[in-house]
Amino acid sequence: MAPQAPHASSSSSPMITPRQSEILEFIRQALTESGAPPTRDEIARAFGFRSLNAAEQHLQALAKKGLIELVSGTSRGIRLKDSVRELMNAAQEVGLPLVGKVAAGSPLLAQENLIARPMVDPDTFRPRADYLLEVRGMSMRDAGILEGDWLAVHKRSQANSGQIVVARLGDDVTVKRLKLRGARAELIAENPDFEPIVVDLRRDPFAIEGIAVGVIRPAL
Repeated sequence: MAPQAPHASSSSSPMITPRQSEILEFIRQALTESGAPPTRDEIARAFGFRSLNAAEQHLQALAKKGLIELVSGTSRGIRLKDSVRELMNAAQEVGLPLVGKVAAGSPLLAQENLIARPMVDPDTFRPRADYLLEVRGMSMRDAGILEGDWLAVHKRSQANSGQIVVARLGDDVTVKRLKLRGARAELIAENPDFEPIVVDLRRDPFAIEGIAVGVIRPAL
């Protein structure tokens, strides 16, 4: 089968960017779990922002769009509008879960922690996407998969040679192009700076977690 690269595709709320959607969900989760909204510092640390100003800019944008209220004089002065809270709670069964960060360089210990549930229609992709994975590293650069992208994944335990897969090596997970050679599998990067990962299917712990069916590039 000829190599298949995922097609670039994007779907989210027309009102807000994917990153703002993540922050809105982070606020909702904090309110649900602790009864209090997060501080700017907690938002900055959760999303890897280098300054509190970046967190503040996203909050100001959400406030201008009527999704939150900002209360001055307090570090936790963030309120979700009631209508937004109700909509987000209802949306927990809609969209796609954004889980873990998959290393697209060397394998990274997989921890499937739910980051958010962006409003992405699973049926946008063919075959249907089951979840999104946030990519780290540039080993799949030449396939159009960059650091910070959301990779749409269709759950499958088998894949054809040439497909881009999410593969588990023991406790680690990586995104690579699969090439099958008899009892051996090669996980090939789409970047000449990275060497293939060679797997002996007879003895190495190896499993296919899914195939890539699309890429979303979140707006910062």
